[in-house]
Amino acid sequence: MNALHDELSVFAGNILGAAQPTPLFDASTHYTTDIGIEVYRNNYRGNLQDALAGAYPIIEQLVGAEFFRRLARDFISLHGSFSANLFDYGAELSDFLMGYAPAHSLPYLSDMARLEWACHRAYFAVDAAPLELVRFTQVAPEEYANLLLHVHPACHIVASAFPIVEIWQAHQPVGTFEIDLARGGEIALVIRQDDVVTVRELTEDEAHWMNGIMQGQRLGEATDATLNRHPAFDLQNTLLLLASLGVWTDFTLGELS
Repeated sequence: MNALHDELSVFAGNILGAAQPTPLFDASTHYTTDIGIEVYRNNYRGNLQDALAGAYPIIEQLVGAEFFRRLARDFISLHGSFSANLFDYGAELSDFLMGYAPAHSLPYLSDMARLEWACHRAYFAVDAAPLELVRFTQVAPEEYANLLLHVHPACHIVASAFPIVEIWQAHQPVGTFEIDLARGGEIALVIRQDDVVTVRELTEDEAHWMNGIMQGQRLGEATDATLNRHPAFDLQNTLLLLASLGVWTDFTLGELS
C-alpha cells in the first residue's frame, strides 16, 4: 500500500509539473512517457480552467476569453485543486487578482471576483425554507429585542469601493452597460430564491445592521449599534425587505446577558 501511495504521489507531482516523470509510468507504444504525462497535465489544467470559467463568468466577460485563459493558466500554476469537488476550486482568485500585474488597469476586478465567488457559493448552498412572518405574532413584544434571526445559508454581503452591483447587473441578460465607476462604492447582498441567485444593493445602515445579525447579535443589539452610527436607520422596512428576499429562515430567543 505504501508503494502504491508513493507512486500515486509521484504521479500527481508529474501532472502538477513538480517532478520528473516516474520510470514506472507505462507509456503506450504510440507515445513517449513525456507526451503521456503532458496529456494528463492538459486535462488537469483544462478541467480547472473550465471550473474557473463556470465560477467567474463575469470576470471572463470583462477581460475577454483570451485574457481569461492566460489569467487562468497563471492562477492554476500557483493554486492547485485540493478537493475532489471542482465546484470548490477558485476561492483564491480575488486575492490573486489584487497582485496580478496584467490586470492592473481594472482595479475593480478583485472585488468582482469576491462577488462572483459569493454568488457561486450561494448557488450551491444548502436549501432552507423562508420564514413565515406570521410566526412573529407568537412572540411577546417585550421579547423582540431578544430575537436571534437565522439567515439563509446562501446569504452573503460583499462591500467594495467600486459599483460592483451595477457591474454585476450590467452583465445579466437584461442589463445595461452604462456604468459610472466614479459614482463610488456599493455594498452587495447575495441571496438565492427558487434556485436563482440574485444581487441587490444594500445601504450602509442596512449592511451594518445585517452584518451584526449575521455575527449572532440579538435584534436589539444589532439595532442599537446601527442606530448609534446611522440614526435614520429604519428597522421595520429593513426587516420586511430582507424577508421579501428570503433572507430569514427562522428565529430563536437569545438569553439576556
